Amino acid sequence: MPYLKIPGFRKLPQTGVIYVMQRAAEKGWKAGDPLWSNLGQGAPEAGVLDGAPKRVENLNIPLHLHEYSPTSGQLELRQKVADLYNYRYRQGKSSQYTWENVSISGGGRIALTRIAASMGSINMGHFIPDYTAYEELLGVFKAFVPIPIIQDVTCGYQVSLEHIKQEITGRGLSAVLLSNPCNPTGQVIAGNQLQQLVELGRDYNCSLILDEFYSHYIYTDVNVNSKYPTMISAAKYVEDVNNDPVIIIDGLTKNWRYPGWRISWTVAPKDVIQVVTSAGSFLDGGANNMVQQQALSLLEPEYVIQETKALQACFAKKRDYMLNRLIKMGIKVEKEPQGTFYIWANLSGLPAKIADGFKFLEAGLEEKVITVPGIFFDVNPEKRRTYARFHQYSRISFGPAMDELTRGLDAIERVIKRYK
Repeated sequence: MPYLKIPGFRKLPQTGVIYVMQRAAEKGWKAGDPLWSNLGQGAPEAGVLDGAPKRVENLNIPLHLHEYSPTSGQLELRQKVADLYNYRYRQGKSSQYTWENVSISGGGRIALTRIAASMGSINMGHFIPDYTAYEELLGVFKAFVPIPIIQDVTCGYQVSLEHIKQEITGRGLSAVLLSNPCNPTGQVIAGNQLQQLVELGRDYNCSLILDEFYSHYIYTDVNVNSKYPTMISAAKYVEDVNNDPVIIIDGLTKNWRYPGWRISWTVAPKDVIQVVTSAGSFLDGGANNMVQQQALSLLEPEYVIQETKALQACFAKKRDYMLNRLIKMGIKVEKEPQGTFYIWANLSGLPAKIADGFKFLEAGLEEKVITVPGIFFDVNPEKRRTYARFHQYSRISFGPAMDELTRGLDAIERVIKRYK
């Protein structure tokens, strides 16, 4: 294991986004620089969208909120999260979420870290490709063994339920971690398929840890005249909220477009919530108390519906715009994203000198555009595997506002013309 010169400290890898942002900074990038386009950062535009609710611009901070928050979060906010899930996904069901099924934490990584610290000596399945931050998370905690499950273009970046069943039974998986919709491919498990996945976890006693941070960015079956926008969650298919092994993570970062607030939640059986709260007591101590109070109004059903409809209308246009331009440039898109705000781009058809995620990144930086090499999504804890997948791929984000998106695609076009 590589160590630093300072005694006791080991070297740690950077997540893909952190790496590319450092490289961009070395080339002169600064946040807000109108000459640059950041198509690498995993964040949505946080400004005003047509038809969306008014954005929060001021925080009211009563004196008592200068105190520590409870490690599990403010009880009122925990109940508000439970109420939203019951309203949106569990109407008419006898088993309902309560505050005891919710834990608040300071962002998605903290929520995932609490869960990982709570796992026992088990085999945990994870998918490839998937969210870059899973890699170190799955490697730093030694109690469980991460088991990779491959998904690629041959299966449309969606592993069949039968394959997942074989992995659970054959490798003795006690838990499976996945993002849904998937970051970076944008593929979605929904409807009957999601219901059957929940049943699989229940029938084979395997916990499903579902990162649902992009669950409002859905571009399939969108009906603008429907009362409800299309949103997905495994919560819809849970039979007993305290016995079904379904653990859901979400927060304000993506679906509410407030990444800087660093507020997330875990929705799970109350026994799990008690354990992850205990983990939080020594890992992080609890989320920001002042911001939790402000978040209450953002979880009103009417607010969520209005925000999600505006979000989907805006991001669907950006998705189509980026798809059309990339394809015209000769970049392959094997599967159009059904969700998230990313294009999983196959670079193999480009000139050899840029048909690689890192080379594509470096060439783009010369034109002031940032992307993320696909190899970062080959989740490989502690580099146990020597073969790296997806080196000819790049994740390109349509999260920024349209003017920055256009500027970035113009830059990519210049890169490709230069190397042809």
